[in-house]
Amino acid sequence: MRLLPVLAFCLVIFTHGAFAQSTLETNAKQAILLDASTGTILFEKNADERMPTSSMSKVMTMYMVFDALKSGAVKLDDTFLVSEKAWRMGGSKMFVDINTRVKVEDLIRGVIVQSGNDATVVLAEGLSGSEIAFADAMTKKAKELGMANSNFMNASGWPDDNHYSTARDLAILGLAMIRDFPDYYKYYAELDFTYHGIKQGNRNPLLYRNIGADGIKTGHTEAAGYGLIGSAVAGDRRVVMVVNGIESMQARADESVRLMEWALQGFANKVLVKKDQIVAEADVVYGQVSSVQLSASEDVILTVPKLAKTPAKIEVIYKGPLTAPLKKGQDVGVIRISTEGMSTPREMPLVVASDVAELGFFSKTFAKAKQFFAGSV
Repeated sequence: MRLLPVLAFCLVIFTHGAFAQSTLETNAKQAILLDASTGTILFEKNADERMPTSSMSKVMTMYMVFDALKSGAVKLDDTFLVSEKAWRMGGSKMFVDINTRVKVEDLIRGVIVQSGNDATVVLAEGLSGSEIAFADAMTKKAKELGMANSNFMNASGWPDDNHYSTARDLAILGLAMIRDFPDYYKYYAELDFTYHGIKQGNRNPLLYRNIGADGIKTGHTEAAGYGLIGSAVAGDRRVVMVVNGIESMQARADESVRLMEWALQGFANKVLVKKDQIVAEADVVYGQVSSVQLSASEDVILTVPKLAKTPAKIEVIYKGPLTAPLKKGQDVGVIRISTEGMSTPREMPLVVASDVAELGFFSKTFAKAKQFFAGSV
């Protein structure tokens, strides 16, 4: 048996290049900033270090709630009963009354805008029967989302040594929230909510700075310090940020705005290859044509600093020759992008640009024989 070679067709395109994260510093103990479209990490600091998540855990809680709404398991105008446990919760509160029923939509705003620990427990008990069962479901869903280093012991982020996550995992969660629930994500941009005549403002400092922010959630405990999962949009780019372990509320506000503006204004997304653009031509065996064009299955985009200039390399990698029959859009390899400062190259699917029909029986038999004797020489 002959091994088919791996073919790599390389293009070197000069574009704005390497990430200048070494020039950035932060007083956060843990941090990560990434481009939502490309997944490019713009900056990270101790991003895989376990940390208490405080009220940032409530984003996972709301993911569970929105998932139930999307599936039809619950509706916005459904009501849940306020238990004594929920009513007695300390910390930030929505101020729900014991033994009353509260609309799911009000509870959502109570969690997102007011960061109500009481509202969080009401939702957990309403969906799973108990907060413990709900926390188990949170951890399971987190693993499904790719949050490999997260564990939840409660729905609110109440301090517990076995309740933890990482900045990277919370960034994955933020991206999933935005991607999976566009109809419900809007609640994160609301500036205030009034319940029982008590008006409370959203604690997210990014929302008040006119930088395109529309979420997501703050958190604070003595052990964790001050933290924030944030997201903002400028032009065609969205950035997701997680910071934690900041020393004060004001420092969190100033640092989160500074980091977000750096990420939004200092980078751009460059389309290197457009969807369906032909990037290579591959030989074909046992087909009615001897070659086929290969194209990108989607736009190949690179997030790069606006000011620096370094080359980006695009490799078209596939095992050839290809064997007929082939279908248009069939995945046959990858387009790999790399540039200086990029720790892990990005890969996008490489596909066949058109159908290739198989030879008839006799023609195919003749082609196989010809190939066999050619390989024996």
